[in-house]
Amino acid sequence: MFFRLAASAIVLVSFSIAPVQAQMTLDVTKITCEQYYLGKVVHPNSAAIWLSGFYNGKRNNTVLDVERVKASAYKLRGYCRDNFQATMMEAIEKVLGPSQ
Repeated sequence: MFFRLAASAIVLVSFSIAPVQAQMTLDVTKITCEQYYLGKVVHPNSAAIWLSGFYNGKRNNTVLDVERVKASAYKLRGYCRDNFQATMMEAIEKVLGPSQ
């Protein structure tokens, strides 16, 4: 009887505890190539997708070219691999041009 009561109490308590979620905001202009390349701040693929949306939004372009995103991410990672001190935004300007 005691075992059932204890087990029920443990289950009840474990479901009633709300998970704590950390909230994090990033200033993308301050992310370095090192942080991007090594995935220290955000996964590189997630950053590439966000950047694609950011630049496409600036151009009012609603079409997602998946192959272009992949190619751009590949170029950006290559540049960042060799230029850890540069910011990610600087890398985009150098590798993909200001219109990207």
